[in-house]
Amino acid sequence: MPTDQLTPTPRMNLLAIGRDSFRINGVIKKRKETRLTFEELQSIEKHRRDILLRDELPFWLFWTGTCFKEISKDLLVWLTLAIYSGIRIYANSVDYTPDSVYLLEKTNIGALGGFISFFLVLFVNQTNDRFLEMYGFSKACSGRIQDVAGLARTQLPPEVGDKLVRHFNAAHIAGYVGLNGIGQGSPYSKTYFFDVYNKQYNLLTQEEMKMIEHHDMDQSSLCMEELCTWCHDDVAEAHKAGHIDSYQAQFMYDRILAFCDAMDGIYDYTDQPPHFFYIHFLVLLSALYLPLFAIDTAYSAGWGNGCYLGLDVLNGLIVFLQCIFVVGLRSLGTKMIDPYGDDLEDLSVILYVESRLEICITIMNSKRALTNMQMLPPVYKVR
Repeated sequence: MPTDQLTPTPRMNLLAIGRDSFRINGVIKKRKETRLTFEELQSIEKHRRDILLRDELPFWLFWTGTCFKEISKDLLVWLTLAIYSGIRIYANSVDYTPDSVYLLEKTNIGALGGFISFFLVLFVNQTNDRFLEMYGFSKACSGRIQDVAGLARTQLPPEVGDKLVRHFNAAHIAGYVGLNGIGQGSPYSKTYFFDVYNKQYNLLTQEEMKMIEHHDMDQSSLCMEELCTWCHDDVAEAHKAGHIDSYQAQFMYDRILAFCDAMDGIYDYTDQPPHFFYIHFLVLLSALYLPLFAIDTAYSAGWGNGCYLGLDVLNGLIVFLQCIFVVGLRSLGTKMIDPYGDDLEDLSVILYVESRLEICITIMNSKRALTNMQMLPPVYKVR
C-alpha cells in the first residue's frame, strides 16, 4: 500500500512533521498534495542554471546561491559573534586585567582549529567526489539513450525504432521519479514530472500506462526497471523479425544494461548517504570550537587601557572569517550529499531529461541530404 495513502495512527501522529510531511524509517517525506508542481520545478531549474553559469562580478553583491544566505541563518555564527562582542565590550569598560586572561594564555585553541579544519576539508572532498560521481551517472544515463537512438534510427524501421526510443526515455524519467522512495526523497513526482513529459512527448500510450499503473512510481524503481525490460523486449522483437542481426542486438542490449547500471548507481548512492554519526561529529566540533575561538580571540585583544578599537574590529573580522570557514564548509558538504533535491546547488535533472528528448527527436527525424552513391564526391586513390 502506498505510504501516502496510509491511514494515520497514533504512532504515526507522533512522527508527523507538520501537515505537509511525515517520517518513513526516520526520513522526512513530502505528501503528494504538497509536492512541487512542474512550473515550480522549472523555476528552480532556471535559477539553478543561472547560478551555475554565473561568472560576472562583483560576486559579493549576490545573495541567492551563495554562502552568505546559509551563514546568516546559522545561529552558531550569531552566537559566536555575540560572545566576542560581549567580551570586548566588557574589556573596554574595565580598567584592569582579570586573572582569567592569564589562565587562558596557557590554552591552545589553535590545535583544535587544525583538527577541525582537517575533518571539514576531508568531509567536503568526500561529498564533492560523491556529487561528481552521481553527476557522471546522470550523464551516462543520457549518453546511453542517445546511443540507442542513433542505432535505432539507422538499423530499425521507423515505427520499431520510435517505440524503443519512447520506452527508453520513459524509463529515464521514471528513474528520477522513483528516487522519492529512498534517501531524502526527490522533488520529481509522477503527477508533476512524468505525466507532464508523457503528455508532451507521447512516450507511453494509454494501454502502456495501464500496464505499469500497478507500480507506485513515486515510491520505487520498479517502474523504471519494467520499462527497461520493455526496451530489451523491443530489441528482441526486432531481432526475431530480422531487422537487426545478433551483433547489432547485443550492441543495443549492452547500451540498455549500461543505462540500468548507471541508474542503479544513482539509487545506491542516494540510499547510502554519509553516516549521520560523521555529520553529527562535525556539527558538534563546530559548536564547541567557534565559541572557544571567539573567547580566546576576545581575551587576547587587550584589556582596560590596552584596548584599541581598530584591533577589536580586526579581531572581530577574524572571528567572522573563521565562522565563514567552518560553517561554510560544513554547509557546502551537506548540500552536496543529495544532488537530486530542490536546492539551487543540485543537479539539473530537467536539463538532462529535456535535452535528451530533443536530441532523440532530432535523431529520429533526421533526413539524409545524399540519397545515392552518384551524389558522393569521387574517391581518389593514392598511387
